[in-house]
Formats: sequence, C-alpha cells, structure tokens
Amino acid sequence: MEVLIMAGQLILGLSILVGLHEWGHMATAKMFGMRVEKYFIGFPPKIFSIQRGETEYGIGAIPLGGFVKISGMIDESMDTAAMSQEPQPWEFRSKPAWQRLIVMLGGIIVNVIVGIFIFIVIAYNEGDKFLSMNEVNKYGIVAGDMAGEIGLKTGDKIVKVNGKPIKNFNEVISSEVFLGSNSSYTVNRDGKDVEIDIPNNFIEKLSDPEEKGNFIRPLEPFVIGELVPSSPAQKAGMLTGDKVVSIDGKPVHFFHQLQEELQRLKNKKTTLIVQRGSQEKTLTPTISEDGTLGFYPKSLLNYTAVEYTLGQAIVVGTEDAFGVVFNYVKGFGKIFRGEVSASKALSGPIGIARMFGGVWDWGRFWSLTGLLSIVLAFMNALPIPALDGGHAVILSYEIVSGRKPSDKFLENAQKVGMVLLLGLMAFAIFNDVWKAVF
Repeated sequence: MEVLIMAGQLILGLSILVGLHEWGHMATAKMFGMRVEKYFIGFPPKIFSIQRGETEYGIGAIPLGGFVKISGMIDESMDTAAMSQEPQPWEFRSKPAWQRLIVMLGGIIVNVIVGIFIFIVIAYNEGDKFLSMNEVNKYGIVAGDMAGEIGLKTGDKIVKVNGKPIKNFNEVISSEVFLGSNSSYTVNRDGKDVEIDIPNNFIEKLSDPEEKGNFIRPLEPFVIGELVPSSPAQKAGMLTGDKVVSIDGKPVHFFHQLQEELQRLKNKKTTLIVQRGSQEKTLTPTISEDGTLGFYPKSLLNYTAVEYTLGQAIVVGTEDAFGVVFNYVKGFGKIFRGEVSASKALSGPIGIARMFGGVWDWGRFWSLTGLLSIVLAFMNALPIPALDGGHAVILSYEIVSGRKPSDKFLENAQKVGMVLLLGLMAFAIFNDVWKAVF
C-alpha cells in the first residue's frame, strides 16, 4: 500500500506540473497565432483524447511527462516530412524569433509562477514553527553516527555556524551549511568552545533522507502523545500524558535514550515505569519486532510559532522558491568540482516518490510539488538541445546574429539532445534502483 501511495503522489504531482508547463507553451503559441495540434499529459500510448478546434487534448499511458505539438516546430516527434514543405503563416517557424523564444520559455515561466504561488500559500497558511537555539541549548544535541564522524558529541551545544551566532535550529542543518565550502560548527563542550569542521563532500553522506534526519537532533524531554491503536503501548495501559521514568531498570530523561533501549529490547517483554500525575505506574509491554512501542512523543521543548501576513508570506514564499534554485546551482557546482558524486546526488522517479513518503500528507505533498515545480523550471532551462533552455539558446543566437540556423542543424541538435536526455533518464532510474537495493 505504501508503494501505491508514493506512486500516486508522484503521478499526481508530476501530472499537475507537467500539465501546467505544457499549458504555458500552448497558451503562448496560441497567443501568437500558432497552430497547436496536440496537448497531452503523459506519453503514448494514448488512453483518451478529445478534439476541440484545431487541438487534440489527451492523456497518455506513461504518466512521467507530457508534450505539446506545435505546427512547424522541430520537437521530439521528429516530423521531418512536414518540415520539408513550405512554411505556413500559422507555423512556429514562420513567426519572429522573439515570439518563438517566448513560446519556448512559456513552460518555464509558468512553473516558476506556480512554484512561487505554492510556497506563498504554504507560508501564509502554515507560518513557521522552529526551535530557538536558546531552547535547544538548554540540553544540547543528540549526535547521530554521521555527526560523530566529524567530531560532534551528544550533549554539545552549538553556538555558531561558520563563525556566526545563530538563533534558529534550522540554521544548523540548512543547505548553506552542507552546500557551502569550508563550513564549520562552534560548539560549547564542558564549558569550552570547540571548532568542528564539516567536509566539503559531507552532503554526499547525508543524501539518504533518513541519515539526514538522524544527523543532529535536539535532546528532547518528552511525554507520551497520541497512541497507535492496538499498539504495545496501548495494550500495556500507557496513556497520553504519561512521562517515561525508566525502562528495563535504566533511567530515561530524553526521547533518544528510550529509542536506544527499545532497539535493544526488540520482541522482548520489559518493565516500563511511567509517571502519571503524582504517581508512578509500572507497565510490562512487549516491544515490537521493529523496536517500537507505538506512540508519538510530545516534546517538552518550547517551539516558536510565527504567523505571516499576506505581504510577509509573499516575501518569504518568493525567497523560499528562489532558494531552491540557488541550492541546485550550488549542488551542481559540488558535482562539477568532484566534491560530490553524481550517483549520490541525483535522483529519478523512484527517489522522488520516496520523498513523498508512504502516507498521504497534503501539507508535504504541496510542499514537495512546489519544490518540484521550481526544479522542473530549472532543469528545463539548462542549455541542452531538446530542452526548452537549448531551444532558447539557439533562438537567442538568432535574435542577436540575425541568422537562423538551418532546419538540418535543428534536427541534428534535437537528436543529440534526445540521446542525452534518454541517457540521463536511464542513469537516474538505474541509480534509484541501485540505491534502493544496495
């Protein structure tokens, strides 16, 4: 079921974004009087279509893309027979270069607008919720295995990032830290400041979302939150609001301590002491085979909640959207400099589906869809033949030089671009499968 939910979210998200992207091409083409023959979400074979005027609107069976067929344009259909005839007034190739450039950029522009809009709506509806460093540093951090490799220790209190004081825990694990060069933490350990250098290729080790989530966490005192029905916790008599005092005779002050003991006690019956009001209760749960009790912890740290006005949300949402682009530029820079391997950094459809997760969460769905909209615009803007960016480069050359490349050159460029894109797609899918299996 989780796989179906992941796939469903991926297909819905991409269908929305690809549909809007291709609509951007179609709308600008029709605006300049070009004939649009087909508008499809999904690739052939065709599932359904309907003819409206000069355009056939349809849905293809392969849901990871879409296309618009504009008369007189060399595209992935490679309709060279039509291109050998005399240009007609309604064709793409008959229009001025500046109009053709706008048509090629139409999809990118729409995806940027959609991405910004989604981020603005999320900022306005949800605001922001974060832990201040003053709150985190009451107890310090939990250092996971990856954090331990660079010298961090549980109980450290992070006071600076790259030599600058920080106020928000999100700054500790931000993209600026992992995508930057020569980053560092300053931690207070046993009353002394210690510098911890972050390797430039460290983002590669954190490419697994689970590893990144366990890299650094706050030390969190907690009580029992919502219970999972029929879970070991519920069967043992645990109640919401209980505070775990000890498990198997070992004191528990923070949530990570309980997690560690539960992993040690998989499939075992154990003694759990909880504080309920002014009394202590002894429970005897049997830990599940995956080392859990079946409850959601409620942190006793005080989170700071921020609400945004519409004006503030527009600013924050726009900054978040363009921040995605800047991060991708930094990420590609690390790949080209050899600091991060492409196989670790790049993901295909399987990797993206895993990001959505096996539970349908509309908040996460729209957040990832907004991110993917910006990523789709960025990737399409790359100057690769067959992508919108490749067409835009050729059209820009035509506008500046006044010379139009031959149809033969455009056909060959399209072929080279298609080979590159198919190779990249095959690499991404194979890479996803490799990472999932190994």
